[in-house]
Amino acid sequence: MKRGFASACLGAIVAAAAVVGCAAGGEGAARGEGRQVGAGEVRDLTDAEQSVVDRATQLLVRECMEEAGFRYWPEPVAGVDERRGGGYVLDDVGWARRHGYGTRLQEKALAAQKNDRNHAYANALPEARRVRYSNTLDGDPSGAVLTVELPAGGTVQTPRHGCRAEAKGTLYGDFPAWFRAEKTATNLTPLYVPDLLADERFGTARTAWSACMRARGHDYADPARIRERLPRLTRGLSEAKAHAVEVELAVAEAQCATEETSLVRTARALEREYRGGLREYRDDVADHRRMQHAALERAEELCGPAACDPDN
Repeated sequence: MKRGFASACLGAIVAAAAVVGCAAGGEGAARGEGRQVGAGEVRDLTDAEQSVVDRATQLLVRECMEEAGFRYWPEPVAGVDERRGGGYVLDDVGWARRHGYGTRLQEKALAAQKNDRNHAYANALPEARRVRYSNTLDGDPSGAVLTVELPAGGTVQTPRHGCRAEAKGTLYGDFPAWFRAEKTATNLTPLYVPDLLADERFGTARTAWSACMRARGHDYADPARIRERLPRLTRGLSEAKAHAVEVELAVAEAQCATEETSLVRTARALEREYRGGLREYRDDVADHRRMQHAALERAEELCGPAACDPDN
């Protein structure tokens, strides 16, 4: 069985910046603490809150598509567990014990995508209507697009119209403004990754983590080496044995990072320090967080906790 280990958060090189996984808002936010993280500063949404927004987005897309005369089934929304596990190092021993590096979660998500009823429905439509379905959902590729310059260079584009854009506009209040803020705030990591990785404090913590792993019988210089070798370590094993190998390594990684060394604490502190130095992007980050919370409020008003629960 093939086992992919692509990060849910970032690419393999840049993933080091999301040093403690991709749970928005950090440790406090994951526990559902208040919105404020500083004087007048609003935190990012928690994973659970983002799931509510994503579910509401899907319900709005369905409403829009049905108004246009098409059927649409809301796409599966990742829950809290599915959103964790990415980044440079695992910071949750309990999650590691349940999911290892998240291989089964990833395979489940891929299976859901493969069995998406919307794909089957669209493919069964006559060609002209299939094109209209696609344009209604994602916008006409020859139509208006939004373009944003990324902080580290390059640009990213998205259709200005379509049901997906309309749904986000309804939740976030202003789709073009949201797209600009979101693409800027979530693409800052390349600006400070090299400095963070080269920081002596990070290097010291990483060396201590490696010594901890070696004492447990796992000789790895850093967490990325585990992810590189894992497919070979599990090749040819039954699913149960492969999962056991994965869990053993993941639990050791997380325990060494959180209980035996200061790797996670150091990484969090350095990430706050380096991100805090990107003063020219503070307004973009603030706008991103403000619109996140506005979307959450609208999502809760729209469908309520039961309808927006991704497990329903």
